[in-house]
Amino acid sequence: MKYVRLLYSDIHGYPRGKDIPLDFFRTITEEGQAFCYSNLVDGLDGSPLNAPGMPDRGFPDMRAMPDLSTLAVIPWEKDTVQCLVDLVDNNGKPVDISPREFLKRATTLFNDSLGLTPVLAHELEFYLLQKGENGWKRYSDQAGMIYTVGYRADELGLMQKFLEAGKILNLGVTAANREHGGGQFEVNMIHGKAVSSADRAFSFKNMIKEVAACNGLLATFMGKPFNNQPGSGFHLHLSLMNQQDKNVFSDSSATDGLSEMAKHFIAGVLHHAPALTAFLAPTINAYKRLIPNNIAPVSTDWGYDNRNVLVRIPPERGLGSRLEIRAGDGAANPYLISAVCLLAGYDGIIRKIELQPVEVKGNSLPRTLTESLEELYADKALCELIGNSMITAYSAVKTAEIERYQQYVTDWELKEYVQHL
Repeated sequence: MKYVRLLYSDIHGYPRGKDIPLDFFRTITEEGQAFCYSNLVDGLDGSPLNAPGMPDRGFPDMRAMPDLSTLAVIPWEKDTVQCLVDLVDNNGKPVDISPREFLKRATTLFNDSLGLTPVLAHELEFYLLQKGENGWKRYSDQAGMIYTVGYRADELGLMQKFLEAGKILNLGVTAANREHGGGQFEVNMIHGKAVSSADRAFSFKNMIKEVAACNGLLATFMGKPFNNQPGSGFHLHLSLMNQQDKNVFSDSSATDGLSEMAKHFIAGVLHHAPALTAFLAPTINAYKRLIPNNIAPVSTDWGYDNRNVLVRIPPERGLGSRLEIRAGDGAANPYLISAVCLLAGYDGIIRKIELQPVEVKGNSLPRTLTESLEELYADKALCELIGNSMITAYSAVKTAEIERYQQYVTDWELKEYVQHL
């Protein structure tokens, strides 16, 4: 090996990093690698002005400390390994707006106060695009190909390339298939402890984009890239284990096999769902996926093995007892949605929030990113658990994103108005 690729997640879930010659890596493991602090909260347009207080502070440095447990060979790069990092400030304290650090704090809360370990699995959908005469068009764009495999559904054999790359990177990928949309695919990953599972989801999204690029394609996890095609979701499977490795969501004596703790956790997620949506559906575009009759939730409801609701309870019990949160958009940050859903469930457990019967219709979820942010600000209990630094940084980035969108003239507006008005 000749190079080490340092990677971390910014607030969008986008990978940032540097390639380091192996000769210099030992020094970096001891001293860290400098990055600009504001890079965590850069806008997707490249603007660094979304970082609260950064201009006044002169855009200071932070340091990336390699987590050697995450070292893995990059199969599409010659002589290169990947290493995820922890971010610290110049005093050696963890950067509190680092998404990975945020999830670590959430899991520590469960460990320290409840003696429980969160276990997560991430399930992601995405589209593959190829270059056409007028820009990007969908790859392998036949209709009716859901759950099909082989070259008729995937002419370049990319699914097996994804599975092989995921194996080399230790991502725990377990299955790959075509999804509902033309050119839409899904790859599943095995469950694991919260931070390592989110690490794998973060690396997975990067892997999909890189392998696609190596084959002349573009992979996008954008929630609703096409008007006439299904959206791409990010489903989060979640359970809790005690110190004896028992799944505390399971209760064989209960009629439905679910413990009271599981029901309090679900109730916490539903109670805070309007505020959670700011993280689960983090873009302007995401709300075009959360519409009725789209196998995506539109209200704060739950159900047994029901894919139309916000919280689905899969049929497995015992060690397999878990809940599935289905409002996540493909573009969501794995660390952030894992952390905020854990915190909402934690609040449900601590306050013993009662779960309403499955027949009770929930309240509507927010319909825009602006409404979601308003719900987030209004949810004082959740904001306190999240922490002021993360709320301030995240809302600053998203407010700037909304403002840019409001000033942008769309193709729809031209088609609707320019000829008649």
